[in-house]
Amino acid sequence: MNLCSIDLNLLVALDALLTERHVTKASERVGLSQPAMSNALSRLRGMFDDELLVRTATGMKATPRASELVEPLRQLLRQVERVLESDSGFDPETSQRTFTVRMSDILGCLILPLLLARRPEAARIGYNVFHLPPALTVDALERDEIDIAISMGLDHSNAIRSESLLHDRMVCIMRKSHPAAGRRFTFESFIAQQHIKVSMSPTDVRFVDDVLAGLGHQRKIVLNVPHWLVVPHVLKKTDLLAVMPGHLAQALMDDGLRMEELPFQSAPFHWMTYWHRRYDQSKANRWLRDQVRHVCGGLS
Repeated sequence: MNLCSIDLNLLVALDALLTERHVTKASERVGLSQPAMSNALSRLRGMFDDELLVRTATGMKATPRASELVEPLRQLLRQVERVLESDSGFDPETSQRTFTVRMSDILGCLILPLLLARRPEAARIGYNVFHLPPALTVDALERDEIDIAISMGLDHSNAIRSESLLHDRMVCIMRKSHPAAGRRFTFESFIAQQHIKVSMSPTDVRFVDDVLAGLGHQRKIVLNVPHWLVVPHVLKKTDLLAVMPGHLAQALMDDGLRMEELPFQSAPFHWMTYWHRRYDQSKANRWLRDQVRHVCGGLS
């Protein structure tokens, strides 16, 4: 395929079509008429020698080739946006920039309301938030798929910068009527209980499971879940325990839950902001990091 013959607007249309899976909705998404979007789809089918979207009884479905294009296409369009952006002229009062941030669902509960409240009154700045496993978070920073990540303990190269945001420690939570509640919470009691674990949490492994392994013990994990927000609902209806960072536990606590200190030594840690060094001098990225720093300073 000759790059000189490619109309970039067709790739924007393709992104809308693969997102909406509906010609009319895709046309509205990018401000084209419905006939213009239909024409764009026809040209795209010729460009890729593939139907891309096919009609079914339940709507338009992406072909295997189209499904392969979704993520590379979004990365490409993001890179083009970055090339065309004038970072030196970034003004939060007038910018329509959408920042892409990695954080967990529960960190989002803590940070996002305060972050949005700090936007200038008439600002059109937006945020796309993703929750990625630690290794994929570093890859996303390297590939310029996210602006910053809020996490902890990431194993990264010298190309990734980091800054401490928030001091924290691991705690244990359970329902208030748990058999272990209301009595001295011992190591033996902790080990004897069954546990729920958040599979994408790096803190569980480093500050709990690795510590227990060094003592010759391990938790009885009977439930793995992908996100934090399901944890309190499970705890209140079972005799499971959960370990989690103290700030996150405080956000989840209600009248049905009880928090205990861990009955063994576990080192404190810091939540961090991570970004790629290519944005060390970026006015927009510095503004974003400043906003997150201010918000987390209030949480301390």
